[in-house]
Amino acid sequence: MSLLLTHARYQFLETVRVPIAVIGNGFFPAASMLFFVVPFAGDHPVGATMATASMMIFAVMSSGLFTHGLGVAEDRAQPWDPYTRTLPAGPWPRLGGRILNAVAMTLIGVVPVLLVSALLTEATVTPVRLLLGLGALLVASVPFQLLGLFIGYALPSKAAIAVVQLTLFPMAVGGGLLTNPVDAPAFIDAVAPFLPSRGAVELVWAAIGHGTPGTLPLVMFGVWTAAAGALAAWAYRRDEGNRFR
Repeated sequence: MSLLLTHARYQFLETVRVPIAVIGNGFFPAASMLFFVVPFAGDHPVGATMATASMMIFAVMSSGLFTHGLGVAEDRAQPWDPYTRTLPAGPWPRLGGRILNAVAMTLIGVVPVLLVSALLTEATVTPVRLLLGLGALLVASVPFQLLGLFIGYALPSKAAIAVVQLTLFPMAVGGGLLTNPVDAPAFIDAVAPFLPSRGAVELVWAAIGHGTPGTLPLVMFGVWTAAAGALAAWAYRRDEGNRFR
């Protein structure tokens, strides 16, 4: 546990020493709130509350994919990374530290979204529901963190940034995060249940007291999580075998 916390602290300090990395983590979800939610659903309590949850999932996706996808790929190119992987502690303190760092970045990333929602919309939620929503948000982050780890260990940094972008925005749009949560287009309704972003946002909607998660979105959320976990483990073993055999 002490090694895990040491790795988490080191990686967190390494991240916050580049302020744009922290600012960018919350900028796009907060900007989406300003451009998509405030003008169109800001005066509708239910719509604004559900849209805030959608933007929080967007922040979770951005944090998981960018923190791991780019962070791991860039670390692999540095001489320090192969050295730490030869130490006898094993992979779990380093991987656990990465996950804790991503969780911290996730919580930082949702703060601007909550501030925009509280100050500029009619969204409303009780303190208990807010805590439940934050707990659901951490559960919802799992497949995106695993996808980020897969991308980071499978690809070099120049390719990783393109793949992260090509993964983040289609999943956000296809999952209905950037459309009206009460009245989404028919195409989005047809595609969304098969994407992890939809199952993730429905978990948070349910936690804050708006609806019940659908069976298909939850099943597909589990399928994506299992597949992403298997891919992340495969990419890690492949990278280790290629570099240390």
